[in-house]
Amino acid sequence: MTQIEQLAEWVGDGGVVVLSGAGLSTESGIPDYRGPSGVARSSTPMTYQAFTRDPVARRRYWARSHLGWRTIGDARPNAGHRAVARLQELGRLDGVITQNVDGLHQAGGAHAVVELHGNLSRITCLGCGELTARTAHSDRLDAANPGFAAAVTAVNPDGDVEIDDAGLDGFTVVDCASCGGMLKPDVVYFGETVPPDRVSRSFELVAGARTLLVLGSSLTVMSGRRFVLRAAKDGIRVAIVNQGITRGEPYAGLIVDAALGEVLPDVVRRVEGVSVPG
Repeated sequence: MTQIEQLAEWVGDGGVVVLSGAGLSTESGIPDYRGPSGVARSSTPMTYQAFTRDPVARRRYWARSHLGWRTIGDARPNAGHRAVARLQELGRLDGVITQNVDGLHQAGGAHAVVELHGNLSRITCLGCGELTARTAHSDRLDAANPGFAAAVTAVNPDGDVEIDDAGLDGFTVVDCASCGGMLKPDVVYFGETVPPDRVSRSFELVAGARTLLVLGSSLTVMSGRRFVLRAAKDGIRVAIVNQGITRGEPYAGLIVDAALGEVLPDVVRRVEGVSVPG
């Protein structure tokens, strides 16, 4: 039996929970950090502490993120995202947990997705808690910064870009239109903790799974790897589809090192030829 045949058999059994990472979105034009499309970023990812305490750091972040949103916001779901949604439609998936903040699972047709790290398409006010659409916020930044067009040298998977600090001169940050409070993307920064309800829901999904299917994640950070560790501890099958090595390999019963946009549609075709369990 080939790896793809075995993967299709496991998925065909049903009871699958997907844990996805940045590698699933690379075929949509969003690079990852550690896979084949990874970029070595020259700046440190924004921390919550720096964002809230340092006006200069906050201005630098918003300038980079504003330009980066043009890539993230224009990205479209790829064959891998659509395959996950189709498997959910076929009744094989019990849940989707994602470390990604691009919203492409939902755009591809998936539902009830647990977004561990939030979503860049939403903006939250740290003062009144109001949520607004990123598109509306982007329009406000455009209005406050006419002609802003710093040269982008690289796009990062967390939604910001690399630009020369000289390009930041004169960039204006906008505050909450309702209360004047500080605005940030509705995502988890370094130094923040993932909301407990998302973590508990994810552990619930894993506990009830027959197979934990990891898609496009190196599992370098504990935010995602903890679910693989729990699955292995509880005797739940772990399958990994990823290009390159991952830190989950010692716990996986099946590993496929290949492009997700090729593997997942193949799995869907094979599963579609099998009757729904039960």
